Amino acid sequence: MKDLTASVIIFACRYCAYSAADLAGSERRSYPATTSIVLVPCSGRIEESLLLKAFESGADGVMVMGCLEGNCHFISGNLGARARVQRVQNILENIHFTSGRIRMFNLSAGEGAKFTSFVNDFVSEIQKLGLSPINLARGKEVAVLPKEER
Repeated sequence: MKDLTASVIIFACRYCAYSAADLAGSERRSYPATTSIVLVPCSGRIEESLLLKAFESGADGVMVMGCLEGNCHFISGNLGARARVQRVQNILENIHFTSGRIRMFNLSAGEGAKFTSFVNDFVSEIQKLGLSPINLARGKEVAVLPKEER
Protein backbone atom coordinates (compact mmCIF):
# COMPACT_ATOMS: atom_id res chain seq x y z
CA MET A 1 0.00 0.00 0.00
CA LYS A 2 1.16 3.54 -0.76
CA ASP A 3 1.75 6.03 2.03
CA LEU A 4 -1.61 6.87 3.48
CA THR A 5 -2.75 10.42 3.87
CA ALA A 6 -5.67 9.95 6.19
CA SER A 7 -9.06 11.22 5.19
CA VAL A 8 -10.55 13.02 8.19
CA ILE A 9 -13.94 14.67 8.48
CA ILE A 10 -14.17 17.51 10.98
CA PHE A 11 -17.60 18.49 12.31
CA ALA A 12 -17.03 22.04 13.58
CA CYS A 13 -19.49 24.20 15.51
CA ARG A 14 -20.19 27.57 13.94
CA TYR A 15 -19.24 29.76 16.88
CA CYS A 16 -15.92 28.41 18.11
CA ALA A 17 -14.38 25.57 16.14
CA TYR A 18 -15.25 26.88 12.68
CA SER A 19 -14.09 30.37 13.68
CA ALA A 20 -10.82 28.85 14.96
CA ALA A 21 -10.40 27.09 11.60
CA ASP A 22 -11.04 30.39 9.82
CA LEU A 23 -8.47 32.09 12.05
CA ALA A 24 -5.96 29.32 11.32
CA GLY A 25 -6.47 29.99 7.62
CA SER A 26 -6.01 33.73 8.10
CA GLU A 27 -2.80 33.04 9.97
CA ARG A 28 -1.68 30.73 7.13
CA ARG A 29 -1.35 27.74 9.44
CA SER A 30 -1.29 24.43 7.64
CA TYR A 31 -3.01 21.11 8.12
CA PRO A 32 -3.54 18.21 5.69
CA ALA A 33 -5.64 18.87 2.60
CA THR A 34 -7.30 15.48 3.09
CA THR A 35 -9.42 16.94 5.88
CA SER A 36 -12.94 18.16 5.22
CA ILE A 37 -14.65 20.62 7.52
CA VAL A 38 -18.40 20.37 7.95
CA LEU A 39 -19.99 23.45 9.51
CA VAL A 40 -22.70 22.63 12.07
CA PRO A 41 -24.72 25.18 14.07
CA CYS A 42 -23.66 23.48 17.32
CA SER A 43 -21.72 20.31 18.02
CA GLY A 44 -24.76 19.25 20.05
CA ARG A 45 -26.75 18.89 16.82
CA ILE A 46 -24.63 15.95 15.66
CA GLU A 47 -26.29 12.56 16.00
CA GLU A 48 -24.56 9.20 16.28
CA SER A 49 -25.93 8.18 12.88
CA LEU A 50 -24.17 11.12 11.20
CA LEU A 51 -20.86 10.19 12.79
CA LEU A 52 -21.20 6.58 11.67
CA LYS A 53 -22.24 7.74 8.18
CA ALA A 54 -18.94 9.62 7.93
CA PHE A 55 -17.07 6.33 8.27
CA GLU A 56 -19.43 4.62 5.84
CA SER A 57 -18.71 7.41 3.35
CA GLY A 58 -14.98 6.75 3.47
CA ALA A 59 -13.52 8.72 6.36
CA ASP A 60 -10.56 7.15 8.13
CA GLY A 61 -11.12 9.41 11.13
CA VAL A 62 -13.75 11.78 12.49
CA MET A 63 -13.24 14.84 14.66
CA VAL A 64 -16.04 16.64 16.47
CA MET A 65 -15.02 20.13 17.53
CA GLY A 66 -17.09 22.31 19.80
CA CYS A 67 -16.90 25.24 22.16
CA LEU A 68 -14.96 25.04 25.40
CA GLU A 69 -16.87 23.10 28.06
CA GLY A 70 -18.98 25.52 30.04
CA ASN A 71 -18.94 28.09 27.21
CA CYS A 72 -21.25 26.55 24.62
CA HIS A 73 -23.39 29.15 22.88
CA PHE A 74 -26.32 26.74 23.29
CA ILE A 75 -25.55 26.10 26.98
CA SER A 76 -24.81 22.36 26.97
CA GLY A 77 -24.68 21.34 23.32
CA ASN A 78 -21.03 20.36 23.49
CA LEU A 79 -21.71 18.12 26.50
CA GLY A 80 -24.33 16.27 24.47
CA ALA A 81 -21.85 15.97 21.62
CA ARG A 82 -19.21 14.52 23.95
CA ALA A 83 -21.72 11.90 25.16
CA ARG A 84 -22.62 10.99 21.55
CA VAL A 85 -18.97 10.67 20.57
CA GLN A 86 -18.47 8.37 23.55
CA ARG A 87 -21.43 6.23 22.44
CA VAL A 88 -19.99 5.99 18.92
CA GLN A 89 -16.60 5.03 20.37
CA ASN A 90 -18.36 2.21 22.25
CA ILE A 91 -20.15 1.10 19.08
CA LEU A 92 -16.86 1.09 17.16
CA GLU A 93 -15.17 -1.01 19.86
CA ASN A 94 -18.06 -3.50 19.81
CA ILE A 95 -17.64 -4.04 16.07
CA HIS A 96 -13.83 -4.29 16.37
CA PHE A 97 -13.26 -0.91 14.72
CA THR A 98 -10.66 1.15 16.62
CA SER A 99 -12.46 3.69 18.81
CA GLY A 100 -9.49 6.05 18.45
CA ARG A 101 -10.74 6.92 14.97
CA ILE A 102 -13.23 9.37 16.46
CA ARG A 103 -12.61 12.04 19.05
CA MET A 104 -14.14 15.18 20.55
CA PHE A 105 -12.13 18.39 20.87
CA ASN A 106 -12.99 21.70 22.55
CA LEU A 107 -11.55 25.10 21.71
CA SER A 108 -12.47 28.77 21.51
CA ALA A 109 -12.80 30.94 18.42
CA GLY A 110 -9.42 32.59 19.05
CA GLU A 111 -7.42 29.36 19.05
CA GLY A 112 -6.35 28.96 15.44
CA ALA A 113 -3.00 27.46 16.47
CA LYS A 114 -4.74 24.95 18.72
CA PHE A 115 -7.09 24.01 15.87
CA THR A 116 -4.21 23.14 13.56
CA SER A 117 -2.39 21.33 16.36
CA PHE A 118 -5.47 19.20 17.09
CA VAL A 119 -5.96 18.41 13.39
CA ASN A 120 -2.31 17.63 12.66
CA ASP A 121 -1.96 15.41 15.74
CA PHE A 122 -5.20 13.54 15.03
CA VAL A 123 -4.36 12.99 11.35
CA SER A 124 -0.95 11.66 12.40
CA GLU A 125 -2.62 9.18 14.78
CA ILE A 126 -5.05 8.06 12.07
CA GLN A 127 -2.19 7.59 9.60
CA LYS A 128 -0.57 5.20 12.08
CA LEU A 129 -3.84 3.21 12.21
CA GLY A 130 -4.00 3.02 8.41
CA LEU A 131 -7.09 2.81 6.22
CA SER A 132 -10.36 2.32 8.01
CA PRO A 133 -11.64 -1.26 8.05
CA ILE A 134 -14.51 -0.15 5.82
CA ASN A 135 -12.12 1.14 3.16
CA LEU A 136 -9.99 -1.99 3.47
CA ALA A 137 -13.07 -4.19 3.00
CA ARG A 138 -13.95 -2.24 -0.13
CA GLY A 139 -10.41 -2.70 -1.43
CA LYS A 140 -9.91 1.05 -1.72
CA GLU A 141 -6.45 2.50 -1.93
CA VAL A 142 -7.91 5.95 -1.57
CA ALA A 143 -9.67 6.78 1.67
CA VAL A 144 -12.37 9.02 0.23
CA LEU A 145 -15.18 7.70 -1.91
CA PRO A 146 -16.04 9.43 -5.19
CA LYS A 147 -19.06 11.74 -5.02
CA GLU A 148 -21.16 9.21 -6.91
CA GLU A 149 -20.73 6.68 -4.10
CA ARG A 150 -21.52 9.05 -1.20
